[in-house]
Amino acid sequence: MNERKTILIIGTFDTKSDELSFLGDCIERQGGATLTMDVSVLGEPNAPVSVSKHEVAAAAGSSIDAAVAAGDENEAMQIMARGAAELTSKLHREGRIDGMIAMGGTMGTDLALDCARALAIGVPKYIISTVAFSPLIPADRLSADIQMILWAGGLYGLNAICKSSLSQAAGAVLGAARAAEPAQSERPVVGMTSFGSSCLAYMKWLKPELENRGFEVAIFHATGMGGMAFESIAAGGGFAAVMDFAPQELGNWMFGSAVNSGPDRLLNAGRSGIPQIVAPGCMDLIDFVGSQELPARFANRQFHAHNRLIKSSVLNAEERRETAREIGRRLSQSRGPVHFLLPAKGLEEWDKPGGPTHDPEGLAAFLDEARKSIVPPVRMTEVDAHINDKAFSERALEIFDAWVSDGTIKVPARGTRGKVA
Repeated sequence: MNERKTILIIGTFDTKSDELSFLGDCIERQGGATLTMDVSVLGEPNAPVSVSKHEVAAAAGSSIDAAVAAGDENEAMQIMARGAAELTSKLHREGRIDGMIAMGGTMGTDLALDCARALAIGVPKYIISTVAFSPLIPADRLSADIQMILWAGGLYGLNAICKSSLSQAAGAVLGAARAAEPAQSERPVVGMTSFGSSCLAYMKWLKPELENRGFEVAIFHATGMGGMAFESIAAGGGFAAVMDFAPQELGNWMFGSAVNSGPDRLLNAGRSGIPQIVAPGCMDLIDFVGSQELPARFANRQFHAHNRLIKSSVLNAEERRETAREIGRRLSQSRGPVHFLLPAKGLEEWDKPGGPTHDPEGLAAFLDEARKSIVPPVRMTEVDAHINDKAFSERALEIFDAWVSDGTIKVPARGTRGKVA
């Protein structure tokens, strides 16, 4: 806690020098250090900066002259965004920064989002934006643990209102850098996806069983940002194995819901060679933002309102077949072992007989297409159970234990480990 933390400040120092200087002063008054990066194109900063705009453009394989010559502000700022993201990542890898903070309107926010995504989960990343929490920012542009605050009244020039936002942000990013613990565990981590236990319940039984075997279990709420975090960690090889039992964000992405985690769902664990046990939890549903009107094609279907934030409609038989084919296509690209579990009696709590999303014909269509689409080298086991039945979880654990026994999943080197079958 006594170590001095360094925060990277990113912004256009030609037009927002006063605001950025105030932000830096706030951080330094609280005992932090700062490193500044200028991402402006046309003007010159009013004070020295640590990383010049010329260095930023060069990191993108371009130059300020080229950005100006483009004659298009969007193209110019994308050059700067590429360079800024590259340098942000490099500065952190070199141990020169402990967190980042950026500020801007739509231009600055667009660039800042790329810089935030260049940093791993656990590295503090804060954006002060005139469009914070706006629908202008799609979910797939956000890094999984980003923090944002509205830059109220701060579009042009300092004032008492915007100083409040700036000072809060300064304290937040420095405090986070001081308090952050590296995302490291002495035990191998199993990544698991799920929803709340009113919908999917397997984690309540599986988590303690996996922990008894010496593994740590991280469960991701698959409502867009959770899947994004899961995929980000998987892309970096951060899991010993995954139990990806709620890949529904893939269906949401396929059929146009905003509740998605981007185009790479169900791909990154495979790309990293991580052993995967996969099941189609909630793949019968498409989620929508609670305040959003349902698109006309889904308006007259079976429906479940979970709360005021999220609601779900069912996919029809052909849409379910399409999701099964896409799951098979994505899993077939995996570099590591994949075992697909197909629960034949249902995919989520509400699809049981009498439930609001019960649709036996739709389930039958999905099962039929999955049997055709999940092909070697991906293994498939059909379980004569609902996904929330204990029999499903027991079969998943049997596969996990077999992979531990044959060395597919590495046995923990330290810590308590129960008997492995």
